[in-house]
Amino acid sequence: MRIMHAERRGGPEVLTLAEVPDPVPGPGQTLVDVEAAGLNFADVERLTGSYLPPALPFVPGSEVVGRTADGRRVLAFAERAYATKALVEDPLEIPEELPAGAALALLVQGLTAWHLVRTAARVAPGESVVVNAAAGGVGHLAVQLARESGAARVIGTASTAGKRDLVLELGADAAIDGAADGYAGRVIEANGGAPVDVVLDAVGGPVFDAALHALAPFGRLITYGASGGADPQPIDPGLLSERSIAVGGYWLGAHLRRPGSDAAAPLKELIELTLSGRLRPTTGAEYELAQAGQALADLAARRTVGKVILRNR
Repeated sequence: MRIMHAERRGGPEVLTLAEVPDPVPGPGQTLVDVEAAGLNFADVERLTGSYLPPALPFVPGSEVVGRTADGRRVLAFAERAYATKALVEDPLEIPEELPAGAALALLVQGLTAWHLVRTAARVAPGESVVVNAAAGGVGHLAVQLARESGAARVIGTASTAGKRDLVLELGADAAIDGAADGYAGRVIEANGGAPVDVVLDAVGGPVFDAALHALAPFGRLITYGASGGADPQPIDPGLLSERSIAVGGYWLGAHLRRPGSDAAAPLKELIELTLSGRLRPTTGAEYELAQAGQALADLAARRTVGKVILRNR
């Protein structure tokens, strides 16, 4: 089989194409022919060694759409996904009509968005929800899932007018600039002059700090990333108790490692919503396996929109 692997740490340029023997399934594993693999920012970070540094040589990737030996088309987590074959556990059978890009958008990003809305923030009908970075991979799905959960008002933040237009097309009631300066005022204005019940934040830093001041009593701020690259200020416990607000975090990886965690049920719901047209995953560019380095470079430079995949043609 063919793989894209790195024999040293570095940027996307260190990836090279190689041929290796097919892997042999162990207990509980299934070998699949990879139709497509999903790309994530974590793949770049692992190549450089800045996040969960792997042993070398390293084959990136953690998610595939593929086909089993008995012909089933499946979606699954997989180590060493940048390959023509991969070993998976607990694959979920998916319909032929679900495009590979959409399916892969529902795995890491879709499950994260589902749990942010349902598990971490526990969005209730009638509440107001702000999604920061609402045009992003998780954010654009969280906007739609907040609406599905009965939120009375959904506000998305984004950095450009084009991205804000996309957020509105996806069903947000308002789309605003997400910059930290003036953030709380813009959020409250977009919510009709009232603070909001929930903020989902992947930006961090000064935006996280500002979001605390946009929350209504008993509001929740859930952090799941820090794409802004800056650290927030220490949180004053008095600010939390004064308005009975809560700050929490969410990471899908830790959730899936919990005993008894089930990815299948949320994934099935996400697939049903997608096939019915009520959920629209944004899909982007497709690259061939040998173009993995270029694909990751484009992803890291934010030259892509939507879920980016490597397709084995």
